[in-house]
Amino acid sequence: MFNQFISGAVFFGFFIAALFFFRFWNKTGDRLFLIFAFSFLLMGIERIVNSFMPVAGEFRYYVYSIRLLAFSLLLFAILDKNRAGK
Repeated sequence: MFNQFISGAVFFGFFIAALFFFRFWNKTGDRLFLIFAFSFLLMGIERIVNSFMPVAGEFRYYVYSIRLLAFSLLLFAILDKNRAGK
């Protein structure tokens, strides 16, 4: 039960971060903020899905592929922003 509470709090933090990045994207139109928002939203979804999976689930590694996608998006956004400046 405590694990689900912590997962809910972490999801809420990711959701708030995604909302901030969506707001920054709305003001500036910069693609970096949009990708960051989607990445934080994916991390929040991964946290919620992970909290409802059984502990020894057979397909649990699929849930972590969501996190891998989110971090890959962050890396792509950073590299894209640095490449666009040149």
